[in-house]
Amino acid sequence: MIEQITPLILTYNEAPNISRTLECLTWAKRIVVIDSFSADQTLEILARCPQVDIYQRTFDHFAGQCNYGLEQITTEWVLSLDADYTLSKELIAELHSLSEFLPKDSYFANFKYCVFGKPLRGTLLPPRKVLYRKDKANYIEDGHAHRVKVAGDYGYLAGYIYHDDRKSLSRWLQSQDRYLLIEAKKLMTTPVNELSFGDRLRKQKVIAPIVILLYCLILKGGILDGWSGWYYAWQRMLAEILLAIRLIELEQ
Repeated sequence: MIEQITPLILTYNEAPNISRTLECLTWAKRIVVIDSFSADQTLEILARCPQVDIYQRTFDHFAGQCNYGLEQITTEWVLSLDADYTLSKELIAELHSLSEFLPKDSYFANFKYCVFGKPLRGTLLPPRKVLYRKDKANYIEDGHAHRVKVAGDYGYLAGYIYHDDRKSLSRWLQSQDRYLLIEAKKLMTTPVNELSFGDRLRKQKVIAPIVILLYCLILKGGILDGWSGWYYAWQRMLAEILLAIRLIELEQ
């Protein structure tokens, strides 16, 4: 089964992260990378890995990049990863043990968020569909993010993935400014009855940042993670504050 899985990764200036992602993919016969013309050392690092095939494409949106990536894959199964994901030893072992005749068409994995390389007790990261049959998959845009739609039934992997982004805070702020403008426009244009409870709360602007701070620190146990937990909680609260500012701006 492991021979029928091709990792798919999107990159753009991921030099601080991509080496760790590749280190946990030594089992892969081929790795497909869709690069949006990185200007740092990303391409040099990728070139050191003989299994990597690099395809460069001008970025339009995440769904477009991912769907282009699917066109380059020839195996039955795809393992979709971000450039700051690293597989746990448990998940690698699980992939090796998978039957050739899997009953589901896609599989979710759970995540452990890391700050400065330290896994946190609990975060806002939901499970994500990461392993799926290529011929049944298609990516669509969803606000500032994207998601894959896979025909058929789904299951869950027991192993987990680390989300370990080591890029600078300045880079994070630039990305958030871009993402949250798209997210604000989505919240403004989506009918209220189609919004989740969380998104309705975000539209109130004042409440969401406070709720997120308390949720991360208390309910998710971030306060027990020391400064790494505070860093994550403040980061998530700041993102909600920036979203609230964007909403006020659009309303005016």
